[in-house]
Order: sequence, then C-alpha cells, then structure tokens
Amino acid sequence: MAINILVTEDESIVRKDIEQTLEKIGYNVVASADNGEDAIDLAVRHRPDVVLMDIMLKGDMNGIAAAEEIKRTLDVPIIFLTAYADRSTLGEAKLAEPHGYILKPFKDVDLQTSIEMALHKFSKEQEARLENEFLRNMAEHKETAEYLFVKNRSRLMRIEFDDLLFIEALKDYVVVHTPEQSYTIHSTMKDVENKLNERRFMRVHRSYIVNLDAIHSIKYSMIQVRGMEKEIPIGGSYKDILASRINLL
Repeated sequence: MAINILVTEDESIVRKDIEQTLEKIGYNVVASADNGEDAIDLAVRHRPDVVLMDIMLKGDMNGIAAAEEIKRTLDVPIIFLTAYADRSTLGEAKLAEPHGYILKPFKDVDLQTSIEMALHKFSKEQEARLENEFLRNMAEHKETAEYLFVKNRSRLMRIEFDDLLFIEALKDYVVVHTPEQSYTIHSTMKDVENKLNERRFMRVHRSYIVNLDAIHSIKYSMIQVRGMEKEIPIGGSYKDILASRINLL
C-alpha cells in the first residue's frame, strides 16, 4: 500500500519538484498546500501517513505553528523542511516534536531516508504506547486477572498464572519460569510483584517469587515446585509469612 503524504511548501516550483520526487520514489501525494491554514484543513480531511512541512511559510502562520495544530488533532509524523539551520529555528522546531528535519536543498535519497526513518520511529512509538497502556490496564486489574504478558523480543507472550511457576531475580533482569520455557525481561522484582495477583504469588526470598499453587514440597528452608529440579530458598524473614499462607496440618 502506498504511503500517503501531505506536502506543505509555499514556493510553487519547489513544491512541484517535491511532489514529482515523491511520486518517482513511489509515494502518493494525497494533497499539497502553500500555507499553514490550508495544510491543517487538508491534513484533517485526508489523514495522511506523513506530513512534509516547510517551516518558513507565507502568511500569518508558519510551519511550526501549523505542525503543532495538526498534531493536536491527528497522530501523524511530521518532517520539517527548511533552508534555515540556525540555532533559534532549530530550537523552536524541536518544541513541535517533529519526526524528521530536512535541510534544503536535498537529494532524493535524503527525502526517502527521512520519510522511512520517520515512519519507523512513529511505528515504534505507537507500539510502546499501546504496550504501556496494555500493561497499565493489566496492573489495574491484577486482582481478577488470571494471566499476564511478558515481552519476548518484539512479541508479548501470554502466560497463564497456572503455568507461571516462579520468578527469579538476575542482576538487572528477572527470569519468569514456566514448565516449557523461561523468559528473561528487563525489570525489577518489585515491579513484577506489583503486577501479580497477591492471593496466588508470594515473595519467599529477596530473589524469588513463587506461585503458591505450584509448590510441590518444602524441606527445611527449600521449596521444590512441580516439574522442576531446582530448589528455591526461603529467606529467614519470609518463613513465618509463608507458613501462614500454606494450608498446614
């Protein structure tokens, strides 16, 4: 599917050149404008995938103000075009949080690279936003949830609480152990503990959290969980709490 691009440039010759270059590369110029007000209206109407915005536009509204207004309405990556690279212009442009910045004159490859990088950055930001929202919702409903998700490379893996045997601290990481696989994630034990159902999981050592339903046996100060040879130590400060949590005859 072709990428739809809105071009805003007040010099007609330059604008036509940009449009022809984009179409030659393989992009679709969905609309073009020569002022900020029209750019805002066209962005809302066409909802482009990328907005190319000249900073210095004729009229009452410059490209930075137009970009800020577009971003208040649409979640779209914006790339600034400018022939001015002075510090004050760059500083003002940064406040609009663009996804790219191209100095004129530029080559075709510069334009294509900037667009592809902007789209990649935007995609990653959306993924991170969705993931954070998802994890936040999980934390809010942890008392009724019967599963959690862990990130494995770029994929979120669902783990049922019945399958989560124990969690182990490993320097700056934690390892989530299931009968079939272990997942290493960059987190802290405190953060993991806050996301677990307190009725089913318990911290038994500063480096271990155990699924109480997964405990197979306890000998001296060591726990054995079902299907695992590894024994988990019980910290001295956790013994009495564990004894009160298990159904001991």
